Amino acid sequence: MQHFGADADCVPECGCRGSECGGEKAQFRASETTTTRGTQGTDTRDVTRSAKWLSGDTSVATIDANGLATAVGVGTTKITAEDGGVSGLSDLTVTGATGGTGGSGDKILSLTIIPNGIVFGSLTESGQFLAIGTFANSPTVRDLTNSVTWLTSAPNVFPVTNFGSSATGSGTQNGGVVSAYGSSAGNVGATITAEATDSNGSLATATAAVGCPLVLANPTATPPTAGSCNQNIPQLLSTLTVYNEGLNPNTPQAGGNWLLTAPSATCNPAIAGTCTPVITCGPGAGAGKSVCTATYPLGTTVTLTAPAQAGVKFGGWSSNCMNTGTITQAGPNTCAINLSTSDATVGASSTEKLTATLSERAALRRRLSWRVGRF
Repeated sequence: MQHFGADADCVPECGCRGSECGGEKAQFRASETTTTRGTQGTDTRDVTRSAKWLSGDTSVATIDANGLATAVGVGTTKITAEDGGVSGLSDLTVTGATGGTGGSGDKILSLTIIPNGIVFGSLTESGQFLAIGTFANSPTVRDLTNSVTWLTSAPNVFPVTNFGSSATGSGTQNGGVVSAYGSSAGNVGATITAEATDSNGSLATATAAVGCPLVLANPTATPPTAGSCNQNIPQLLSTLTVYNEGLNPNTPQAGGNWLLTAPSATCNPAIAGTCTPVITCGPGAGAGKSVCTATYPLGTTVTLTAPAQAGVKFGGWSSNCMNTGTITQAGPNTCAINLSTSDATVGASSTEKLTATLSERAALRRRLSWRVGRF
């Protein structure tokens, strides 16, 4: 019967107690004990040099082929020795320095995040940041990704993970994994920060940027463009609907002449040609459309105009569109609506013609008297 064991002894420069190492190195030794069945005799031999050594968490400590472990970061890792089909385990705990600060301990000189920025092309994508520390003592360059503390300035939009040994459903969760659950205005939507504390208690930090720039799809472009970071968003665009809720007819043939206009979302009065209306609604435009729609990016403030039209008396706007001046029956009149959360519908009241001919007035009296007689 074979028994296998692995234990740690500190080499002189380690400065640790047992397997609790607050300095740099610990020497592990593996022994194999064989008991012969039917006898009381045992045979123990040192297999440190022939065993295969493994560290369960290299962000805490590494171990070489001779069983010499080197502390990397604070934490606990399992050291495994395998030889001849049998294996043994031992815990190695790396703690902070036991005395003094700012001395000749495991001093961190700098911390760097690689890459210095991640730009996603679509929502729900993930990317990996690495944290690399430079130390005064060997090994001078170390991967600290799973031992630093990761922070994000936008946890609900660009969350970042910290190392966990029992992540739900996966067993282990790596640190520094960032995801995009929302878009950004440009390439930078959040700042990612890594914080590392060395064995002397000194803090080192590093930052990187992450973003998912919102670019709307343009199906009319040549060739059409899909945009970026606009997927899985319930609503990026808002539809504005306008109509006439007054008595002015909706067709030129019936004498209607009301008109409502609205510019595009890119309208800039200082730039010629950018304010061509995308809504020209009503018989005053010649088309006779009584209900008109246009699409705007969510959050756009749209100014609607009811220009002065011959024979049209303007009555007012629906309550969701704020007057931007004094309302007059003759016009022009304007109102503004902010499409901040959803679609919107604005009604304009063009109640009747400003003037009516004698024959039209007589016809109106006849219609009214007929209705009175009916009811």
